[in-house]
Amino acid sequence: MAAKTPDITLYTAQTPNGIKISIALEELGLPYKVEKIEISKDIQKEPWFLEINPNGRIPAITDTFSDGQKIRVFESGSILQYLVENYDPEHKLSYPQGTREYYEVNNWLFFQNAGIGPMQGQANHFGRYAPERIEYGVKRYTNETRRLYGVLDKQLATSKSGYLVGDHISIADVSHWGWVAAAGWAGIDIDEFPHLKAWEELLAARPGVEKGRHVPDKHTIKEILKDKELVEKHSTEARSWVQRGMAADAKK
Repeated sequence: MAAKTPDITLYTAQTPNGIKISIALEELGLPYKVEKIEISKDIQKEPWFLEINPNGRIPAITDTFSDGQKIRVFESGSILQYLVENYDPEHKLSYPQGTREYYEVNNWLFFQNAGIGPMQGQANHFGRYAPERIEYGVKRYTNETRRLYGVLDKQLATSKSGYLVGDHISIADVSHWGWVAAAGWAGIDIDEFPHLKAWEELLAARPGVEKGRHVPDKHTIKEILKDKELVEKHSTEARSWVQRGMAADAKK
């Protein structure tokens, strides 16, 4: 078990995966320090950061473990599980271990990490960052993301609370929110999924989500998507450093 007093440093950037962790920390009311990682400058590939996450990706956290030594936790799903296992005795974002709801939360947590995240990430890549438009790739990943959104929408249609599992918010919801909030960036019209849209708005109204989504920078994707010139500007800037990073990785 981690120490009762958190000693958490969050290494993050303004991405759907990054804001999962700051939202969870705010929802749990935990103190934490923030280390902004400039992914456009490849800070996440520097040796010091690779000691924290060997995969060179955000988010990651460090904390003080029960033996007084530091522990590193990387991969967003793993971090969310770590936080609730160590710092959520009141089950603000979780359910008691061994309950049906506990396992159902895990179902949707892994659904996001293995499904929504990778598929929507690829939809973003082929739709926004690829050096040339490959129609097959765009359609393949956008259509699969749309299918997965349909799975979420169907699940939420049966929810009495409006949340993915049980009667309150959980890490299953937190894990999905940043991705769904950025649906338009992947070419998905959230209006096609009324239950999912209502869920996104339900979470957005929570103070913890509102505060956590603006870490380490302002969360502006919705404003950007309303302005075609801003969309193109941000796409062009991101395309440049994504391609540069891919070229650097290919040389290793």
